[in-house]
Amino acid sequence: MMTKLANKIALVTGGSTGIGLATAQQFALEGAHVFITGRRQAELDAAAEAIGRNVTAIQADSTNPADLDRLFSRIREQAGRLDVLYVNAGGGDMQALGSITEEHYDATFDRNVKALLFTVQKAIPLLSTGASVVLTSSITGSTGNAAFSVYSASKAAVRAFARSWILDLKDRQIRVNVVSPGPVRTPGLVELAGDDAAAQQGLLDALASQVPLGRVAEPEEIAKAVLFLASSDASFVNGTELFVDGGMAQV
Repeated sequence: MMTKLANKIALVTGGSTGIGLATAQQFALEGAHVFITGRRQAELDAAAEAIGRNVTAIQADSTNPADLDRLFSRIREQAGRLDVLYVNAGGGDMQALGSITEEHYDATFDRNVKALLFTVQKAIPLLSTGASVVLTSSITGSTGNAAFSVYSASKAAVRAFARSWILDLKDRQIRVNVVSPGPVRTPGLVELAGDDAAAQQGLLDALASQVPLGRVAEPEEIAKAVLFLASSDASFVNGTELFVDGGMAQV
């Protein structure tokens, strides 16, 4: 049976939970050998077990240059190349204007901008001709969001990177695209509401009410969009931002 990523080597950063894990599972099912990263070893081990096959889990913090060097050295030794790079690691929390601190700003931009930039840059020597790079942004990069301005700005930067990088990498025919999810039922989202289950469900319900489809997404739905961008099905898709948001940012 033909699969979309047969014999491909892929890396998913932030692959231990949520969208990253769902995408790594999809990549493995489609024939790729998938390297996944995460900061927490226990979650990383559980993710590797859930994926089950064609997976190598490497503990790494994408904001740490030494960790990135170790990661790509390991991939070079084990696989020799990368055909698909999905830069998914990132995150942030809420802070209203007037309460924003330097620490909040630095932490958000380190995770979502600096780490993403240097993950891609350090991966370049391993990327094969015609490789696919997919970056995780967010609809918040295009919409206004109270108390989320720093996170929103960091995700807008991701979109700007893709526009320039397709020019930097054009001689090697490397495609760079962006996936921008709307609200997705992930640990990172529900944790914004704290540890209370009722508060978490209230957040999901409030977000669902703003989505034309009337619900939040599941991680697997975003993973399928990433798979499309990673595969030859998107062979002439380059520099685009694919919104997977149930219409939320479109109205």
